[in-house]
Amino acid sequence: MLRTNLGQRIPEGMRDLLPEEIAVQERLETEVMTLFQRWSYQKVLPPTLEFTACVQPDVEQVDSLYKFFDREGRILALRPELTIPIARLVSTRMRGANLPLRLCYGADVFRNTTVRYREFRQVGVELIGADQELADAEVIALAVEAIACLGIKNYQFNLGHMGIFSGLMLEAGVDEGFQTKLEEALARKDMVGVERLVQNSGLPERVQELLLRLPHFHGGEEILDEVLGWSTLPTIREAVESLRRIYRYLSDFGVQGNVSLDLGILRGFSYYTGAVFEGYVAGIGFPVLEGGRYDALYADFGSSQPATGFAIHLGSMLELFPLPVIEGADILVFGSDAKQIIRQCQELRAQGKKVEMAFEAMDKGAAQTMAKLKNIPEIRQAGEGVFEDA
Repeated sequence: MLRTNLGQRIPEGMRDLLPEEIAVQERLETEVMTLFQRWSYQKVLPPTLEFTACVQPDVEQVDSLYKFFDREGRILALRPELTIPIARLVSTRMRGANLPLRLCYGADVFRNTTVRYREFRQVGVELIGADQELADAEVIALAVEAIACLGIKNYQFNLGHMGIFSGLMLEAGVDEGFQTKLEEALARKDMVGVERLVQNSGLPERVQELLLRLPHFHGGEEILDEVLGWSTLPTIREAVESLRRIYRYLSDFGVQGNVSLDLGILRGFSYYTGAVFEGYVAGIGFPVLEGGRYDALYADFGSSQPATGFAIHLGSMLELFPLPVIEGADILVFGSDAKQIIRQCQELRAQGKKVEMAFEAMDKGAAQTMAKLKNIPEIRQAGEGVFEDA
């Protein structure tokens, strides 16, 4: 039956990957995963489908999930990210494991949003069971090295802390609804929305001034001293000093030059509690790497643990890299006797060669033409014992 027009298209936000694009993605993922393993991170892989009770415990919350029903009528969802599924995995099958746990992953994620890609490859790490600033610094340093190992030269990381924003909200005494709206606007970098919310808030002029300045407040360690003058609240002072210690550790790791402090960073997922960071590369107008500390998440699974991590949106970076010429098979086997062709193909494959078999009977000239078109360097006629350049 001839497919309809819809049957010949793919859903919005999805894409087909050609052999050249797959080659780029697999090369990048291999390089990053090799780096993760050198830092003692071990690979795990949660399932593609999760119960929505795992990835969306609040059914009233607006979400970006692709949802389905299983045979029992329970609601399932394609994983929108890996942090929560890994938290479930660690809290169940890995409960009681020796801490800290260093885990990494490479998998596709799915988000039913209006962004360009709604399915894309992510690689990332989760460090579970360590609450020290040194653990945050390790994860951030690894994130910087992961982008660098891809051969990208022009990149920048921004580092902030959720405690500074939450401290300002606490001191201002705002209600939860206003804080949520402001946090969402800041996370989207919606400066017009931020300005409108703040100006209509009725907050004291000094608080409004600080909130409007927050998204633009970035630089080196010197900005932290200024922040200490904003408030005497312990929440803010603790966040500032924690950020200072992390930033100084990054100097010891040799990556501080690639990281700026940015107090306007707020992550889009609600579970972040401490240091948060983003990575940008030239040519892409959104963060290609996002991460931070999320110490409250594991308590939702009955196994309270501090944790931090990051994810690289690898699938969104493929266009930065030139597409390679895909190599064909090592050898093209041709001839007129199918039995001999099959036997020689099998013998060569047993030797570790990549072999393409010609289905139709052909002479040497036709085989050379086919090999050239398919980028196959050698040909072999079934029953002959000599390799020839195509």
